[in-house]
Amino acid sequence: MKQVAYYKGCLASLSAKELDSSTQALAPKLGLELVELESVTCCGAGDIHEAEPDYYLHLNARILAYAEQTGSDTLMTICNVCTLNLRQANWELKNDEALRARVNENLARVGVPAYNATVEVKHLLWLIAEGDGFELLKEVAHKGLKGLKVAPFYGCQILRPSKIMGFEDPDRPWSLEAIIEACGGEPIDYPAKIKCCGFPIIAAREETALGELIQPIEQAIEAGADVMVTPCPLCHLSLDAWQQKLEKSTGRTFQMPILHLSQLIGVAAGLEASELKFKRHIVPLKTVTEKLSV
Repeated sequence: MKQVAYYKGCLASLSAKELDSSTQALAPKLGLELVELESVTCCGAGDIHEAEPDYYLHLNARILAYAEQTGSDTLMTICNVCTLNLRQANWELKNDEALRARVNENLARVGVPAYNATVEVKHLLWLIAEGDGFELLKEVAHKGLKGLKVAPFYGCQILRPSKIMGFEDPDRPWSLEAIIEACGGEPIDYPAKIKCCGFPIIAAREETALGELIQPIEQAIEAGADVMVTPCPLCHLSLDAWQQKLEKSTGRTFQMPILHLSQLIGVAAGLEASELKFKRHIVPLKTVTEKLSV
């Protein structure tokens, strides 16, 4: 078992509890021992980073410091935005000793241990997609997806900027497709899988955000997908919950079911319904449950 510090972020604690429950149930099957971080806060999303960059840095340094205290060299995330924020802060702190010293001095004033920059931030997707994780996945996915046609949706922040994220080519990613195939599904290719879901601007410019959102859903349907999967709970929120807004604004019916990454693998691994928590979704997962007898 590989021990990892587990930072689930805000959404998996609140509106996307199904992401946390399926991740917790799936992790041991994939050789991951999760040490959940308790005394941590939100990573700040994109808002604090733009408004108060120094506060954002301290906020994420605090999370990294507590992850380091677990003794693990890996901080596992399950959200694209959390991954980007933590990796960017980690990159700054690792490459600037004077900055890290100043941040640690401030953290010490509020009782937070110093961060020595020994932790790597990795999304669950990355831990599964290569090496031992991928080999274990092929064994774990014993139930399989029975040829289910799955449209991968990466979103933007797990791919860019590539200097910070660095796992795969942002224009030609492969990790979700590899996982879908290993689970017995059929990955569906379409151009909008690497685009923004519209979440960052939904409150300020709803019409523009819905214009972004319709592209992946429409293209996935046209390509024949039964379901979409995303590694990001914010993308999931957009794709799942805002389909109603999309249907109201266009007068069309989409009803494209959306899965979290851990749920998709969880189905293939035979997780229980109580762990997958499909009933928390807005768009019904009837297509998935009927085809796979979940």
